[in-house]
Amino acid sequence: MDEFDSPMYRAGLDQLDRTARLLNLRDDLHQRLRHPKRAFIVSVPTEMDDGSTKVFTGYRIQHNLTLGPCKGGVRYHEEVSLGEVAALAMWMSWKCALMGLPYGGAKGGITVRPWELSDRELERMTRRYTSEIAPFIGPDMDIPAPDMGTDEQTMAWMMDTYSILRGYTVHGAFTSKPLLLGGSLMRREATGKGAVYVFERACESLGWKPAGMTAAVQGFGNVGSVAAEALAALGGKVIAVADRTGALHNGNGLDIPALIAHAIENRGLIQGFPGGEPMAPEDLLTTRCDLLVPAALGGVIDERIAGRVECRGILECANGPTLPEADSVLEERGIVVLPDVLVNAGGVTVSYFEWVQDTQHYFWETEEVDTRLRKIMVHAFDEVDALAKEKNVSLRLASLMLGVSRVAEGKRLRGLYP
Repeated sequence: MDEFDSPMYRAGLDQLDRTARLLNLRDDLHQRLRHPKRAFIVSVPTEMDDGSTKVFTGYRIQHNLTLGPCKGGVRYHEEVSLGEVAALAMWMSWKCALMGLPYGGAKGGITVRPWELSDRELERMTRRYTSEIAPFIGPDMDIPAPDMGTDEQTMAWMMDTYSILRGYTVHGAFTSKPLLLGGSLMRREATGKGAVYVFERACESLGWKPAGMTAAVQGFGNVGSVAAEALAALGGKVIAVADRTGALHNGNGLDIPALIAHAIENRGLIQGFPGGEPMAPEDLLTTRCDLLVPAALGGVIDERIAGRVECRGILECANGPTLPEADSVLEERGIVVLPDVLVNAGGVTVSYFEWVQDTQHYFWETEEVDTRLRKIMVHAFDEVDALAKEKNVSLRLASLMLGVSRVAEGKRLRGLYP
């Protein structure tokens, strides 16, 4: 799979191969799971505000459709590559199966620095990208959602473009849309809140007390900010936060509601917040705390960083933040890793709720969405925790064993079309 080669994709394959051995998975099923079903690379020519044209590169990977239509986000970031998107699509397959959702995994993105584009340039780029992948997406085929660098406005542009091409409004083709366009209550907060629901349940299993625990959060977008707010609401102290503009530290705990308000007024950035002392962003991952929360890019915890982190547990809100060689170091040091495939599944779970609501043309109140989300997240953790104890494996391997085995069983039952 040289065309997909990247550190994240190699990490994804390493996890799959190890999981397949633990499951004694049939070789034919193992090989089918190692390869994405479809991979698209598209040119995205975009008119810039000065009248020039810039051509961006876009991707969409559909890992499998065994259990249902594909589901996965669209990210705008300068480091987006075919290999990264392929890894994320694979992890989405395991995540959806783990949560019991009738989806396969997908992921997409554009290699771009979105913060350098105006809103009009972002809209033109988004609409062109949507038109390029439109033949291969839809409510019964592949349902995109936001990811890093995208939001509900991005989904509104994508839904409008797709609907124009179809000739009628198609709410269920995208999720995490504005409420007025068929979005669901709580979708923006779902990933961060779902992560903290898993953390709460894990604390019960581990005998930890959330109140008074200190946390360091890398990334302060939708996921990191919501997770930080939820941890603070449990009585925890968020003592360090970082984003792409820098990092802040306050040993007594940052005022998270005030920091969120500051970020909203400053295009989502924490820079300039007066309630904390600046610190080097690279030092956040090794800050002494009870809980480390990577909620930004993948691959940030390598073997070297794993040997230097000073925490009791890691709550993986980002996708693939810990490389395989780091996992063994963390395990040897007794640091509990609550894995991404479980922890950040709240986003796709509420996206599923949104898709169901769009299909029914009937929408739920916040309390119903929240209750259903908590129930699914807690149930998934309990399944993972029980298997980890039964097989004497890490929570990550237990999560992967459940997700991979369900996709593999679906393929076995459906058979192989000659």
